[in-house]
Formats: sequence, structure tokens, C-alpha cells
Amino acid sequence: MMSSTFIGLIAFACIFGSSLLGMRLHSALPNHQLNTETKEVVRLGMGLIATMTALLLGLLVASAKGSYDTQRNEVILIAGRVAFLDRALALYGPEASAPRELLRRVVESAIPRMWPDKESQTGKTDPAIPEGKDLYASIESLAPKDDVQRSLKARALETAVELGKTRMLLAARGDPSIVTPLLITVIVWLSITFLSFSLFAPSNKVVVVTMLIVALSVSSAIFLILELDRPFDGLIQISSGPMRNLLGHLGH
Repeated sequence: MMSSTFIGLIAFACIFGSSLLGMRLHSALPNHQLNTETKEVVRLGMGLIATMTALLLGLLVASAKGSYDTQRNEVILIAGRVAFLDRALALYGPEASAPRELLRRVVESAIPRMWPDKESQTGKTDPAIPEGKDLYASIESLAPKDDVQRSLKARALETAVELGKTRMLLAARGDPSIVTPLLITVIVWLSITFLSFSLFAPSNKVVVVTMLIVALSVSSAIFLILELDRPFDGLIQISSGPMRNLLGHLGH
């Protein structure tokens, strides 16, 4: 999978390259093909494309931000349920020391899988953590002695099941939500729009610098969209703070 930075650079090259091509065509085409009537037709057509591009970019931003926020909330939900499960087992009594230790091992195993230390690796939300089955079996094996322990065991089992469901849901959201054809369409439309902008612009340094800045800004927006769509890999990551802070309190 190509990185967000690489795709952003490709977008910048296409958009700014189209601007330079438009300036080159402006110098090469005869004046009668760049008259006021021609400019008006191009302006109307490119205005439609620019509007569609703005709408599509807005949809991409909303989709990526929504996906990022949803997965961030699920991580916080997992941390909260783990903390609740640990407290329930602590209230159960010393007999629940084994499940509490297994719970700690589950969290220790999950953190490096989701937020690997090596930059060459990518975060994985694969729900297949071997200790998860052992944790449920360990809670199930508890033998309550009174109504309080029976209630705590039932709550612990329910929470363990909900943890597994949330973990699997988080894994199901692991694939990028921004599809490649949609991204290519945006880049092509932006390139065509910038080509039309520079086609009727004078070839001077001010125009070149302006097109450079605008192309850089637009390609940065595409980069941010891709970063938000990959919340466990890249510069804009979901914080592992809730899970790591929780790990320090488990078992105490």
C-alpha cells in the first residue's frame, strides 16, 4: 500500500504540472483561440468541474474524519471496558487473580499490535489475540460463593463478550474507506481545473508562485484525508495513551 506522503506528492506533481502545461499552451496557442468567447466557454465548463471537485473533496474529508472519530471512540470504549472488567474481577476477590493476570496479558499483547514501535511496520487491528479465549474461559471457570460473586461473574462475562465484539468491529473497519477510483477522479478533476486556470494566465513569476502555493495546499488536503483514513499508521494516529495508561493500573 502506497503511503499518504507518496500519494500526496503524486497529486502535487499532477496538479502543479497541469498548471505549467497550461502556461505552456498559453504561449503556444494563437491569439484567436484565446479570445474572450473562448475564455467564457472554458470558464463556465471549468466552473462546473471545480464545483463537483469541491463537493467530492468535502465528501472525502467527511468520510475520512468520520472513520477516524469512530475508530478513536472504539479504542476509548475498549479501554473503558477493560478498566471496568478489571474492577469487577478485583471486587470478586482473590479467586479472580488468574483472570486479572490474563486480562493484563491481553492488553499487553494488543498494544504493540495496534501501535508497533518500528516505523516500518503498520498497525494491525486483527482481533485474533490468543489470550482472549483463555480470558473468557478463566472467567467462566470461576465458582461464585454468593449472590454478589454471581452478579460480578455475570457482569465480567458480559463485558468480556462486549470487548470481543468491539475488537472485531474495530478490525472490520481496518480497511481504508477512501476507494482508489474516487481519489484518482479528484486528482484528475483538480489537474483539469488548474490547467484551465493557467491557460489564460500570463506566464510570470507571480502566477507560477501562486499556482505552486495553491497546488501545495490542495495536495496537502488530499494527504490529510489519507492520513485520517489510516488512523493506526502514519503521522495522524489515534493516541495509544488511554490503553497504555490503563495498562499501568491493571492488577492494582
